[in-house]
Amino acid sequence: MESIVSLPPLVEPAAELTIDEVRRYSRHLIIPDVGMDGQKRLKNAKVLVVGAGGLGSPALLYLAAAGVGTLGIVEFDEVDESNLQRQIIHGQSDIGRSKAQSARDSVKEANPYVNVVLHETRLDNDNVLDIFAGYDLIVDGTDNFATRYMVNDAAVLLGKPYVWGSIYRFEGQVSVFWEKHGPQYRDLYPEPPPPGMVPSCAEGGVLGVLCASIGSIMVNEAIKLITGIGEPLIGRLMVYDALEMSYTKLKIRKDPNAEPITELIDYEAFCGAISDEAAEAAVGSTISVTQLKDWLDLREKGERDFVLVDVREPNEYEINRIPGAVLIPKGEFLTGEALGKLPQDKQVVLHCKSGVRSAEALAVVKGAGLADAVHVGGGVAAWVNQIDPSQPAY
Repeated sequence: MESIVSLPPLVEPAAELTIDEVRRYSRHLIIPDVGMDGQKRLKNAKVLVVGAGGLGSPALLYLAAAGVGTLGIVEFDEVDESNLQRQIIHGQSDIGRSKAQSARDSVKEANPYVNVVLHETRLDNDNVLDIFAGYDLIVDGTDNFATRYMVNDAAVLLGKPYVWGSIYRFEGQVSVFWEKHGPQYRDLYPEPPPPGMVPSCAEGGVLGVLCASIGSIMVNEAIKLITGIGEPLIGRLMVYDALEMSYTKLKIRKDPNAEPITELIDYEAFCGAISDEAAEAAVGSTISVTQLKDWLDLREKGERDFVLVDVREPNEYEINRIPGAVLIPKGEFLTGEALGKLPQDKQVVLHCKSGVRSAEALAVVKGAGLADAVHVGGGVAAWVNQIDPSQPAY
């Protein structure tokens, strides 16, 4: 039998609930485990949600509905149409607006008794400790490794618990990290994955409703911590597979030999946006989409010869494409299979969605001796933006 970790409530109860609040939260109040005491703790709680995107959207709405008294939102992005498939806190009329302000308006509509604090800034080493210091609990809905390690280290330095979640395609993961009482994120992922190995949601996609499943588990954990009920996911990783409809719990143990965290580090360098090989290959071998357009025009006239290779996946190629590109997915470069498909007597020009995958493929191509190969900075996203806005972006 595994031992039950039950912790004292994270937050002291507020002095009282108003009559309006009693009416609003009545379905909580009649649950004996929550009751008046638990609801007063929620009212007194200050919760910071990092990101108002896929996970932040359901998390913010349900934390607000649950009666968390103060909600902080860290978000610097604007609402894009491609967000609306899963980021349900924003709507059609919010496209182009600040995500933080759009999220605040939805939270206020869901529960006017919530005090919303906006941090319209990119979280970085200079502001993270100051921002976190004002909250009892952090909910991490970020989508990149550099920020996740920074959130973890800041939470460890401040002794604060945080609820972490991540999503990709049909799978999600959730855990609660609190170094005082159990493992931290670095015990689960001591090293970031090699750059380019783990695609982002922008590259790999995510089933919209998965965000609701994982976001709601995160809120459930937050409520348990604040009120001191149940057994929080400390030392356990919940893995959800939406296709199998399975929830699996795995144990996470503290690494007894881990270096203690004493300061914030350079997280971009620690995680690396792209591998050293790719960065090196791209130096002096990157062309812009306007340059590519000129090259394609010259190719049309027979004045320049090259092969344009799209290294994205087939389903991405169906959404939009640069005319005249042939599709050879990045995976075939990593296995070496692609090299047999490339002409040896023509210059090779590679592109992907943003320039990250094509830089990785470029390193392989240059390593195989095709020294004049180049890739397109900004990829098809820049092409659609600058050259052909009639195509959809994604």
